[in-house]
Order: sequence, then structure tokens, then C-alpha cells
Amino acid sequence: MHGWALYTGTHKITAKWSVMTEYQWRRADGFKHWQQSLLRFGVEYAVNPKVSVMGGYAWVKTFPYGTQPILHEFDENRVFEQLNLKDKVGRFEMQHRYRLEQRWLEQYAKNATNDIVQVDPVFRNRVRYRAMVMVPLSRKEMGDNTLFLNLNNELFVGFGKGIAKNPIDQNRFIAALGWRFNAQTNVQVGYLNQFVIKSNATDMERNHSLWISMVYNLDFKKKLEKK
Repeated sequence: MHGWALYTGTHKITAKWSVMTEYQWRRADGFKHWQQSLLRFGVEYAVNPKVSVMGGYAWVKTFPYGTQPILHEFDENRVFEQLNLKDKVGRFEMQHRYRLEQRWLEQYAKNATNDIVQVDPVFRNRVRYRAMVMVPLSRKEMGDNTLFLNLNNELFVGFGKGIAKNPIDQNRFIAALGWRFNAQTNVQVGYLNQFVIKSNATDMERNHSLWISMVYNLDFKKKLEKK
């Protein structure tokens, strides 16, 4: 059983523009050992209340873990672009997120004397699609002090040069209970099922994880308007 703890915040600058900040602390064997460390930020533009676009950057460090450990820990730099669509059907709040990623990954290999050495980095393209639904449980509508259910699934697919045998990278399913304090803050605790297909298209792993999330948004727009 792994453990993921994450913080996300979307901080409004103007009526249309926001800054997104995110950190994920991903651990293997409960919270004993590193799996990944991920830091991400982006700039979001709200086309309308139901449609937004974002561009940003992420730094990821991946560590050896599990029964199929990688050869050496490595850094990854990403640039991403995304489209997020929101809708509401009855009590159900739904989102569809489409994200493109351009990824630069460090690489390590064994040389002739069996030493681990760093080799040339590789570039990869990936597309991600996440479908998410949130349902209020303690109230008819999502509002302050509401218990809710979050169900979402995200598929990762590589494309372009270097993908070779395996376009499907991984799939993540999350089921979590959350408590919304207000429009700016909520916490969620649940289960993450991460299914990973390795680049050779034969080795696979399924990670069962405790998933803990905190959302805390700041509204700088109001502070700037007061000046």
C-alpha cells in the first residue's frame, strides 16, 4: 500500500486569470520510501464559467521502488497545456480535463564495467484525459460544510517518436470522500488505483494507494481591487 498526499490551489488574479500551484508527495510502502516528488504550477484563463485553458510547467523526481525498480532515480521536466470543461447535471458536478505534456526525462544505463552512468535524456509526448464527478452527500447542493464523493479516472497515452511498443502509459482511478469547508477549501481522503505499463509493454504494476488531498484557493483579485 502506497501513500500520496497532495496540495492544490487555484489563486484568482483577475476575473479571468488565475495561477495554479500544486505539490504531490508520493510515497511507497505506506509513507516509508519515496516514489515520486512532483511540483507543478500553471496560468489559467477562464473562457467562461464552464470552460478554462491552462499552460504550465512541472518538475518530477522519480525514485526506485517496488518489485520492478528503475535503475536509478531521475529528474523530469514537463511543459503542459490543458483544456478543462465543467458542467452540472442535477446534483452531479462533472469535469472533463484534457492535458498535453511535453516531457524531458533523464536517463541512466549500465556501461561496459556494469557501472550506472547518466546518458542522453529523452523527449516524450503524452496526452491525458480525466473524467471526474463530485456528488454532495450531506446536502442537496454543494455548499459550505458539505460532505461529498469524488470519483475520477484518468488515462495516460504516449504518442510520437520514441513510444515504440507501448502507447498506453498508465491509468489512475480515485474514489474519495471529501469535506468542503467553503468555496476555497476542501480536504479529501480515499483510494487510488494506479495501473502502470512499462515502456517494454510487458512489465506492469498495480499500485494500491491511500490518497489524501487538500485544496486551498486564494483570491488575490479582491486584495488587488482594494488597493
